[in-house]
Amino acid sequence: MIYPIVKFGNPVLEKPSEPVTVFDDELRRLVEDMFESMYAAHGVGLAAPQIGISKRLAVIDVTFKEDPQAQMVLVNPEIIHTEGKHTQNEGCLSIPEFREPVTRPNKATVRAQDVTGKWFEKTGDDLLARAFLHETDHLHGKLYISHLSILKRDLIKRKIRKLIKAGEW
Repeated sequence: MIYPIVKFGNPVLEKPSEPVTVFDDELRRLVEDMFESMYAAHGVGLAAPQIGISKRLAVIDVTFKEDPQAQMVLVNPEIIHTEGKHTQNEGCLSIPEFREPVTRPNKATVRAQDVTGKWFEKTGDDLLARAFLHETDHLHGKLYISHLSILKRDLIKRKIRKLIKAGEW
């Protein structure tokens, strides 16, 4: 099932998500639906709040279906280590049509559970590190625009308000 992507302005995107405590068939189905929804929206990462579900759950595939082994499920993830700095244009499925340069660590290690509840750690560089950080931010109720200057962030919010008023958001 493909879920619609929740856009900026929906309160679920700006509040911390609830931990996942039950690892069952329902969670596995949700993960499958999240991958399907992410691919349909042409994304490389998707957090549960982006489909209106306030759970600490994210899926990532930085190869966009090229390597099935690259699919990652992060349940209750926490960033435990970062290194370096890298600035790159970043966008978000919940803030479509907007991309801005964001500085983030170039390397990140995440500690998370898989779909069965087993804990693991994974270190990623470049785009994978950015995806770890971006999706984990979502689970804390934080959007990538919070990493921008107040001026740039306010400009984007103003443009979005105009789009909402015009019925285009």
